[in-house]
Amino acid sequence: MEIKEQETENKGSFYIEADGQRKAEMTYSKAGTERIIIDHTEVSDDLRGMGVGVKLVEYAVNFVRAKGIKMLPLCPFAKATLQRHPEWKDVW
Repeated sequence: MEIKEQETENKGSFYIEADGQRKAEMTYSKAGTERIIIDHTEVSDDLRGMGVGVKLVEYAVNFVRAKGIKMLPLCPFAKATLQRHPEWKDVW
């Protein structure tokens, strides 16, 4: 499954498509130039239980590391996932 990115001036998302539809998505808002706010994570029923949500969080971790910025996880799923991975503590 390929994770894709979409970004505008103020918002963005990481997502997985299948059959022309988004099957999983994590959305964020930009908070200045140094931080993104993870707003929401959603995974379709047909992809649940496959670790797709965790893969989106990991993708976001690598995204902010590459940009040299931080994230604020307002999304409860993203926050809980980050808390279970101390190796990602540097990004939030």
